[in-house]
Amino acid sequence: MAVTPRPGISEYQMLEQIGSGSYATVYRAMHKASKEIYAVKCVRKGTLSKSAVDNIVTEISLLKKLKHRHIVEMKDFLYDEKCIYIVMEYCNGGSLSTYIRQRQKLGEVTCKVFLRQLASALKYMRENEVSHFDLKPQNLLLMKSNGSAQALKVADFGFAQHLKLGQENTSIKGSPLYMAPEILLKHCYGPSADLWSIGVILYECLFGRAPYSSKTLQELLDKIRTERRIELPKTPKISPECEDLLCRLLQRSPDDRITFDEFFKHAFLDLKHAPSEQNLEKGIALINEAIELDKKQEYDAAYGKYCKGLQYFVPIIQAETDPEKKDVLRQRVQTYLARAEEIKHSFQQDTPVQPSTSKPLKRAASRVAQIQRALQPTDLYRQLLTMSSSSPALKSALEIGRQAELYALENKLDVALESYKTVLGALMPLLAEEPRGSQRRDLLHRQIVHWMEEAEHIKSVRSAQILEEMENGPAAQYNCCVQ
Repeated sequence: MAVTPRPGISEYQMLEQIGSGSYATVYRAMHKASKEIYAVKCVRKGTLSKSAVDNIVTEISLLKKLKHRHIVEMKDFLYDEKCIYIVMEYCNGGSLSTYIRQRQKLGEVTCKVFLRQLASALKYMRENEVSHFDLKPQNLLLMKSNGSAQALKVADFGFAQHLKLGQENTSIKGSPLYMAPEILLKHCYGPSADLWSIGVILYECLFGRAPYSSKTLQELLDKIRTERRIELPKTPKISPECEDLLCRLLQRSPDDRITFDEFFKHAFLDLKHAPSEQNLEKGIALINEAIELDKKQEYDAAYGKYCKGLQYFVPIIQAETDPEKKDVLRQRVQTYLARAEEIKHSFQQDTPVQPSTSKPLKRAASRVAQIQRALQPTDLYRQLLTMSSSSPALKSALEIGRQAELYALENKLDVALESYKTVLGALMPLLAEEPRGSQRRDLLHRQIVHWMEEAEHIKSVRSAQILEEMENGPAAQYNCCVQ
């Protein structure tokens, strides 16, 4: 049997084969002059059908346009008599598929880091009206630099195309296991098919297999045709936010599926606090404000600023690939977290807050008032409770919210957070029913905003605590999930 000769281009030395597909082979290659390492996708012209030619043309045109830190960058495009060569940046961490296979399942924190990066790329693609249509772990490559953290990059745009929201396509594209039901069953689909694929990827990361894992295409189609709701495994246990996002992504009907706008704003992703230079600056500014308020002994306000600052720092640490930078950031977060917890504990134990500066300060005159405010219901709450006599549902929800405040004072943060979620879920529909311009509606809106802020404070503190526990405790403890 004749061995197919390895393709070659004069500027590059072809090294080992690192991947192959239906019409292309990918090699690790070294640029002879610069000695830099690249990945070269080699497509033999003689094997190309008309549709394959169209895919190659589309891929090259899109890669020339798409420039994003979480999309594999095309460096060059060459061709000779036999082959077309697409020179791309080399991702040295392998694929997400291999990463999952080596670990069987990924912890929820790790899943969130990767999903944030994928969502960032998807948001950029939607801004350019590009749909991928072949999102799967094999096409999500990992870049490892310095430390152990991995940066995810979307690759293989062979099936991608320009498609506006509302537009549809009818040609079969993608890998069946990750294809949206509307592609497999109706052969007609739109951009939201990518959201289904992301749901399948998240499911596989969390549970180690795809929701419709099948040995044959027919078995897969039979499972999809049954229209049976996808059940989430009971273990590992995942957070309510993660479960909500997963279930909304894996809606069989595109009309019921989460929209792109809802996806990008979802609490589990929390893209508002996603790692970036801009968000690092915001986090630093908030911490500086907290320190100044702390020095002035305005502890209530300082605690809030510390918590808001931590919301920016925790995702940045999780995504940082440089070990030295990560260690510096982690030490800062430990300092800010310790100070926030010190302030919080002082309210719980009715003890003076120790100043954060080395210079001794007198006990603040407002200390008693601060403790009383923490332990007693607010005037806003009292007013609403008085006005809830005609609405048992409102009264019941307010009592749950008050209990959440008390749980937080007792440092039962997880229970407090769940109680806040319960009360906010109950109050939002009640707010919509209130007549516009009424006093009760105004007070209820203010109470909801206040409790949302309290819930955000707890989330930021818990995220920082969990991060510290992961750094200091046994890694195996967090293989399944973080609650």
